[in-house]
Amino acid sequence: MTDEQELDYKCIVFHVQDEEYIIPVNSIGSIERMLPITRVPSVASYVKGVINLRGIVIPVIDVEERFFQKETEFTEQSRIIIVHHNDLTVGLIVGAANDVVDILPENIEATPDVVGAEKVEYIKGVVQMNDHLYILLDLDNFLSKDGLNHVIAMEG
Repeated sequence: MTDEQELDYKCIVFHVQDEEYIIPVNSIGSIERMLPITRVPSVASYVKGVINLRGIVIPVIDVEERFFQKETEFTEQSRIIIVHHNDLTVGLIVGAANDVVDILPENIEATPDVVGAEKVEYIKGVVQMNDHLYILLDLDNFLSKDGLNHVIAMEG
């Protein structure tokens, strides 16, 4: 069974700038309000540091800064999505996370060529549903790149 065939599941919708992204609910541990973040030296600028969530130290990534080189401005709607993926737990800072959608494999389309090349590697596909266009985040690529290695190694 391919990844696309396994995508008949619920996804959480989160917002970064004016775009709506989705990730599978089964990859999410929790969605938290903003918590105090402890900076970690010598990591990429989009790695904001670590949080202590119920006694567990979790590295935190600013998704907007990773994609657009612009730091997220925290609001009442800002959230940290705790993601569990391939023996890894990471917090993703997003503008908002407030909806769940059901995704069917036939709704997933290939990533359009017009998307910026630096973001394409983080996108598994796009989903058009109910007058919305959702971008399916590729967690494998998003969580396995350059600046994360140092902070992820210290996790736990």
